[in-house]
Amino acid sequence: MSKTDLHLTRNIGIMAHIDAGKTTTSERILFYTGLTHKIGEVHDGAATMDWMVQEQERGITITSAATATYWKYADKKYKINLIDTPGHVDFTAEVERSLRILDGAVATFCAVGGVEPQSETVWRQADKYVVPRVCYVNKMDRSGANFFDVVSQIKSVLGANPCPIQIPIGSEETFKGVVDLIKMKAILWHDETMGAEYAEEEIPANLLDEAKEWRNKMLESIAECDDVVMEKYFDDPSKITEDEIRNAIRKGTLSMHLYPVICGSSFKNKGVQTMLDAVCSFLPSPLDNPDIVGTAVDDKEKKVVRHPDEDQPLCALAFKIATDPYVGRLCYFRVYSGKIDAGSYVFNTRSGKKERISRLFQMFSNHQNPVEIISAGDIGAGVGFKDIRTGDTLCGENEADHMILESIDFPDPVIGIAIEPKTQKDVDKLGNGLAKLAEEDPTFTVKTDEQSGQTVISGMGELHLDIILDRLKREFKVECNQGRPQVNYKEAITRTVEHRELYKKQSGGRGKYADINVKVGPADEGFEGSLQFVDEVKGGNIPREFIPSIQKGFAAAMKNGVLAGFPLEQLKVVVVDGSYHPVDSDQLSFEICANLAFKQACAKAKPVLMEPIMKLEVVTPEENMGDVIGDLNKRRGQVEGMETSRSGARIVKAKVPLAEMFGYVTSLRTITSGRATSAMEFSHYAEVSSSIAKNVVSEAKGKVELL
Repeated sequence: MSKTDLHLTRNIGIMAHIDAGKTTTSERILFYTGLTHKIGEVHDGAATMDWMVQEQERGITITSAATATYWKYADKKYKINLIDTPGHVDFTAEVERSLRILDGAVATFCAVGGVEPQSETVWRQADKYVVPRVCYVNKMDRSGANFFDVVSQIKSVLGANPCPIQIPIGSEETFKGVVDLIKMKAILWHDETMGAEYAEEEIPANLLDEAKEWRNKMLESIAECDDVVMEKYFDDPSKITEDEIRNAIRKGTLSMHLYPVICGSSFKNKGVQTMLDAVCSFLPSPLDNPDIVGTAVDDKEKKVVRHPDEDQPLCALAFKIATDPYVGRLCYFRVYSGKIDAGSYVFNTRSGKKERISRLFQMFSNHQNPVEIISAGDIGAGVGFKDIRTGDTLCGENEADHMILESIDFPDPVIGIAIEPKTQKDVDKLGNGLAKLAEEDPTFTVKTDEQSGQTVISGMGELHLDIILDRLKREFKVECNQGRPQVNYKEAITRTVEHRELYKKQSGGRGKYADINVKVGPADEGFEGSLQFVDEVKGGNIPREFIPSIQKGFAAAMKNGVLAGFPLEQLKVVVVDGSYHPVDSDQLSFEICANLAFKQACAKAKPVLMEPIMKLEVVTPEENMGDVIGDLNKRRGQVEGMETSRSGARIVKAKVPLAEMFGYVTSLRTITSGRATSAMEFSHYAEVSSSIAKNVVSEAKGKVELL
């Protein structure tokens, strides 16, 4: 088997706000590349990429589906690994883990809605992982579509440098094609062939001046990225060749200096082929990002570098675990260097164990095509492993080749509900189902409440938990009763106190003895992490070997605060002094002593309750504006600004506590007769006022007297 030419591989994702048309665009890509012979529609519940029942019913994407396909461009056959990511904020982790392993992305915008809140979130995520993008303005056929407005929004809202390489011919219902500013030709699609064929024609006379103006703007943008173009641009712009323009755009895209913008209407089958051409032409191949940098297993400071080449040692990142009814647990991974053979062993650097990958697949949504080998630069899936989780690095068996890639950080869940199975016999099934779902989704956590013994599941939002319960019912056949949603509160302390704790136990034989003097208070500003631990013990009053036990005792105690058992987010502990007993003191004594000191000190340090605050954006008609703001004020919201959208609707931006937001979508529909929409994402934790805090703490049967 000859080596695959990695120059012709593209690992790309489609990212965007809800309803910008990501899945529809993915469906069209599958149709035009010849993978499907019938176009699946989202609104009919028949999309190939949305294969989960829950996705088809709701018309939204929940999990990122991966598909491998091929596209012919400039007489070469390109392999495209396409990942369709969700747009809903509750599934932000799916986008996060997909972007981590992609080389490039297509940022899709709705031509009517423009840059929406979630578009900003995914754009920031792509910036974080340095993913070059092509912008695709979809839904050009809808009333209210305006291509140039979206371009200026990309500039003003996202702070990016958009570079349109096409302009639309006609808009709304008259949208029939685009002007290619590189070739200076009009591209018109034929409706009778489902958009599969298109014709290149001369630019309509009424658009010629506009096309020349935008071509000049494009040349100006790309001249900054390429010296050859710059020289010719100042001498004689007409001498710049097509290839030089393409090279300059590619250079600018890869360095993220500019973002090429194209337009189309995926639903009406226009513009998808030119988008695929742009993907092949401008987005990076695995070779454009030459070095994969990780750290050595035994030394976190030591850098290990690999190149995307089959002959290098194996290095792959598992970015998703999924359960398939036919083949069992699937692990999706991106191979950065080396290759994985079916039936071979890989080493998991997190668990320190070998794993056998018995079979390998190239994915096509939820169908698998078996393959013998997946080599560098490619994305595939494997089965047969025992313990692989999201974010694990897989290496070759040889110890010298082991390395760790930067894993993926996920946000903490913000909302939880208590659940119990309806019948006693379902208890085991429930435990099994929850464990599998928690394995698949890192933002979903399951814990047992110590006081009440209830099983509490937590996730990123109401929709997220809805879908989890739905999957329990369908996939694992478990019916659940559920409690009302609970907000994941946290605790904090507001002042620094000094406390001495003596732990002494004598009951015949060897006793227990530990004595510590600590300062406990809020963590320093700018400190990242949860426990800021400072050891200031002089003269060996507490032997060195006991200091880690004190730290461990405080770290464990932080999980249950003194008010009502909510975790503490941050804490600073300074061990000032203490004493020990040469016989009775041991590590456990100091750990227990630290735990007791925490409870006593925090009770004196004025503890407060913290609650999650959400960033909310409501798009509402002008006439309902007063009602919407009145309702937000009722919910303890702080309105931070108002803007007018292009369609004349008002956009209200506010920060609102999550505790007040349950059932908000329904009440918003009621007060605006269904005309307003809202989008919400987590912002930060903030202190709760004392009257509300008292209610929450007494409900949780905590210590109200400390407030």
